[in-house]
Amino acid sequence: MSKQIIATSSAPAAIGTYSQAVKAGNTVYLSGQIGLDPVSMQLEEGFEAQTVRVFENLKAVAEAAGGSLADAVKLNIYLTDLANFAKVNEVMARYFSEPYPARAAVGVKELPRGAVVEADAVLVIG
Repeated sequence: MSKQIIATSSAPAAIGTYSQAVKAGNTVYLSGQIGLDPVSMQLEEGFEAQTVRVFENLKAVAEAAGGSLADAVKLNIYLTDLANFAKVNEVMARYFSEPYPARAAVGVKELPRGAVVEADAVLVIG
């Protein structure tokens, strides 16, 4: 099985040794996205704005791979404060409809660049 590297300028450029996504067969593995604006490469201000940007970034990479967030089968969400769990659900509901993908929400000590939320996803396209 061959793999294809997915990249788009509609999401932040990688800030490390990774690709925005890798497509293997009909499965797409999206790298973690934090709330970076893809143009300024600066974090959005506040938890909700960062969370919206995270999902906008994931959406852009999914579309660059030829899919959409509706193709997501698994999400991992990382929070520096689990008190924001309900807000994540609220924002996520703007981007996903039933049947929802499988998901984990994990509390972490810190995230790159001082972000307060990060998410990655696995898509199955086709």
